[in-house]
Amino acid sequence: MISINNLTFEIGARALYDEANWHIKPGDKAGLIGANGAGKSTLLKLIVGDYAPTSGSISMAKDLKIGYLNQDLLSYHSDKSILHVAMEAFERQNQLHTEIEKLLLKLETDYSDDILNKLSDKQMEFEALDGYSIEFRAHEILAGLGFSEEEQKRPLATFSGGWRMRVMLARILLQTPDILLLDEPTNHLDLPSIKWLETYLQAFEGAIVIVSHDRYFLDRIINKTVESRKGKLTIYAGNYTFYLEEKSLREEIQSNQFKNQQAKIKQEERLIERFRSKASKAKMVQSRIKALDRMEKVDEVDDDNPEVNFSFKFSKPSGRHVVTMENISKSYPNLEILKNTDALIEKGDKIALIGANGKGKSTLLRIVADADNDYEGTSTKGHNVSQTFFAQHQLEALHLENSILQELVAFAPKHTETELRSILGCFLFTGDDVFKKIKVLSGGEKSRVALAKALTADANFLVLDEPTNHLDMASVNILIQALQQYEGTFIVVSHDRYFLENVANKIWYIEDKKIKEYPGTYQEYEAWSAKRVVKAEEPAVKKVKEEPKKVKAAPTEDNKRLLQKKNKELAALEEKIAQQEILVKDLEVELAKEEIYSDAVKLQDHTRRYNSEKASFDKLQADWENLAEEIMELEG
Repeated sequence: MISINNLTFEIGARALYDEANWHIKPGDKAGLIGANGAGKSTLLKLIVGDYAPTSGSISMAKDLKIGYLNQDLLSYHSDKSILHVAMEAFERQNQLHTEIEKLLLKLETDYSDDILNKLSDKQMEFEALDGYSIEFRAHEILAGLGFSEEEQKRPLATFSGGWRMRVMLARILLQTPDILLLDEPTNHLDLPSIKWLETYLQAFEGAIVIVSHDRYFLDRIINKTVESRKGKLTIYAGNYTFYLEEKSLREEIQSNQFKNQQAKIKQEERLIERFRSKASKAKMVQSRIKALDRMEKVDEVDDDNPEVNFSFKFSKPSGRHVVTMENISKSYPNLEILKNTDALIEKGDKIALIGANGKGKSTLLRIVADADNDYEGTSTKGHNVSQTFFAQHQLEALHLENSILQELVAFAPKHTETELRSILGCFLFTGDDVFKKIKVLSGGEKSRVALAKALTADANFLVLDEPTNHLDMASVNILIQALQQYEGTFIVVSHDRYFLENVANKIWYIEDKKIKEYPGTYQEYEAWSAKRVVKAEEPAVKKVKEEPKKVKAAPTEDNKRLLQKKNKELAALEEKIAQQEILVKDLEVELAKEEIYSDAVKLQDHTRRYNSEKASFDKLQADWENLAEEIMELEG
């Protein structure tokens, strides 16, 4: 499909890739990983031809259809509706639709065979290209990415950058390319949209290459992991969890080889030194020296995931109640967010605030942090509470002419320079890095500086809004370790499920305009939430049976016989539904198996069968509802 051979790409004097190789095959679902600056996004640009290799080659079939999502698409501007922008994916269908409309207009005055034949040909091609369903498909994908029916009619220009990126993603998915190149596709998605995209990509029949720092997302989709490191591409035949285990095993072998080789080198050097001055051993010594020079050296294993020993300092602990919220109501024009709701944050709480975008997470966080006072009710800080609020807009508050170290010294004068350098080292700023000017840093580096500032504050309560944005996996891991060692209280908004699972002991979510709490980890909440959904979707027959019997007129003999017959049909239908539900669930399990999703042909067959059986299941449920209504009417 795509063959990368001996690829070298240089930026100035630095070789970002040095004779790297990778063959992307049909059906591959690959995660391209590596530290920030390792060249992941650059490699995608090389594949699509935005950049040219210094040497080596990237070859592919001429008719290969590539769908490429990258952050540059944020600059796309249109005053047309997002539905129209998404449907731009159907270039040929749109062209045919326009031509058909023109021919139909001509047909009002010209009934010639030529016009009729042209119209017939266009309509046949339009139908063959599934043109009559393209609007439905566009609606479906936009809805999956979080757009309501009304929002789909709004112009693209009225949406923020994150929402515009979703429209670009919808357009790319609608193109049904042979291969998808996705650069951080979850960056602008909330949790429901991320889960929808996971399901979509699991069933996608083409190849996929994903650059992402969301390890849960990668684990659910990819069947290969490709690590970009030190100019090379190393391939692991499994998902991200497999990569971690396999890499650990490889590094253990490499570490043992390195130790053994070093011991051998020292032994040889001692031997050479011992006999260097003896003329009779000169030939042997020279032979040993040449052998050492020719020896292929094994590299020492670099620690990509350093352990962090983060010492937080706050001068006084808070009281038991950190934040008490009573009768909170908050609304915007035409949108009510919270209504007469209460909540309590207690000392030691590690709260993850989750939910779909637009449900009020950031609004609630600002109320908690006293950054929004335009609401009804009261939000009160407890005894001795000292707070730090981290949000993405604070990156703009960094002083661009300061060095990284100067920025922290000015913010946290109580800390010594040694302490601050140790903290910056935890955030991957080591050695002379601390003297870099803020203005030359990347978005991810600025985010790490702002986080380091937040964590050096004399605060026993942290309010963190999307702290994992712009962080690579190593940096997310460092933040996790830092927060695990934090003895204070915090509330955090993030869409990174791995991060949430490792830092939170309580989950907050907004439902029916109320703040709801689940007292457990994110994984426990997910399992509990899934059970709630299943329970809500159980057939309504249970409710019918549990409802108190109403006093009604005695049925006639004909009605009794008909009721008896209908109830038998209902019982038979329920049995079919139960069997069909088991079949559908079994097919879902099959679709999640590696031997199925890694084989494009098998995946296509299983997906087709799953869709067919799911449609049958939906039909049985609809039949059941109609029959249940008939029985209720007969029972009067």
